Amino acid sequence: MALKLAISFGLVYIPVNLTLAVKNNDIGFNMIDRNTMSRIKYKKTCVDCNEKEVKNEDIVRGYQYEKGKYVIFTDKDFEKLKTEKDKTITIQQFVNLDEVDPIYFDKSYYVTPNGADKAFNLLFQAMKEENKAGIAKTVLGSKETLILIRTNGNQMLVNTMFFAEEICAKPEIKPVKLEKKELELAKTLISQMTEKFDISAYKDEYNQRVKSAIQKKISGGQIVSPKGERAPTKIINIMEALQKSLKSKPAKKSASKKPTTKSAKNNSKKIKIAK
Repeated sequence: MALKLAISFGLVYIPVNLTLAVKNNDIGFNMIDRNTMSRIKYKKTCVDCNEKEVKNEDIVRGYQYEKGKYVIFTDKDFEKLKTEKDKTITIQQFVNLDEVDPIYFDKSYYVTPNGADKAFNLLFQAMKEENKAGIAKTVLGSKETLILIRTNGNQMLVNTMFFAEEICAKPEIKPVKLEKKELELAKTLISQMTEKFDISAYKDEYNQRVKSAIQKKISGGQIVSPKGERAPTKIINIMEALQKSLKSKPAKKSASKKPTTKSAKNNSKKIKIAK
């Protein structure tokens, strides 16, 4: 189901639809009693009324301002708190996309026009040609949400974002002195493993094995562990691990031009040493 909102760009008002760009691919399992094969139910009960089950329509949200004392908030109450601005994705500034750390990204939505095609395409084309992303805010549900509007090919996308205070503090990493030879070998290995990114090359193999196992169980078969799937051997010596890794990776096709820089020559020598 699409969300009907509007993007505010200066004094320009652009009605849009937001459609989720990501679907849940999880396999659903029910909790059941092993002995009776009956599904387990989770009842919503009232603590102060002898654990009586409460119907969904009787459940509301309450804020506890003192112990045992609550004020009730309904969906209408939250809607009344929204201003017209809160119902609009108001662009507050434009930024270079590479300035935004992906750690802030949450959900992704496709953006399509909803009646103002020219204004929509004007904003899209201008952002695309300038390679800019818009930072905006709106209220979704009962929460103010930070938003990034960006272009990707011929599609406009919206990413909801976490606020800075929602991101946990970075763990401290102590600096370690590195050996030059180890660093050069690591760079060579990275270079050999570098390819053009293609998301379609990556499949959820475990998900497929679970689906296959379900079918086997339905037909009365047994699950068998896959053969040939072993964890990497733990090697304490870093140089040894790098050299073995280089030997196991096929060398890339040589470029038309020979390396001329000193670092490139060093990398070439390192490959020969590893072999």
